[in-house]
Amino acid sequence: MPSPTDADLHGLASSLGARMQAARHTLVTAESCTGGWIAKTVTDIAGSSAWFDCGLAAYSYEAKQALLGVSPHTLQQHGAVSRETAIEMVSGALVTSGASLAVAVTGIAGPGGGGPDKPVGSVWIAWKRRGGYPQAQLFHFEGDREDVRRATVAQALRGLGELVD
Repeated sequence: MPSPTDADLHGLASSLGARMQAARHTLVTAESCTGGWIAKTVTDIAGSSAWFDCGLAAYSYEAKQALLGVSPHTLQQHGAVSRETAIEMVSGALVTSGASLAVAVTGIAGPGGGGPDKPVGSVWIAWKRRGGYPQAQLFHFEGDREDVRRATVAQALRGLGELVD
């Protein structure tokens, strides 16, 4: 599958924004491997201040703990790229912000850093509604670092779209 284009990402964010605003939802992002790209994509949309609360780029273990409340035990036991960490990130983002919906991403964008259990392109994405239960899914994206990160942004936005209704 080809990497999403800037136009694809803009379309996903624009559609999400209209639906978020109509449903009176607000969004917080907790990003590791995308480094704030989801937040950048949604704030590229004029009027996003009506539905975007904040974005947290937490790349290091220390930042994940301090900004998102990820447990040191979780990071030691499961690593940053895990279902458990993604769930703690998305839950922590809602605690940190006043938003009603959250998305968190953590993965290995490459070109290095992968291994047999977690190859390059492995990305966990978690979504959560305030007061609800988190959903998390593992994706295996292909391509170079840019492709993996773009695909992650697109999938994060698609998943949020499913959560809005």
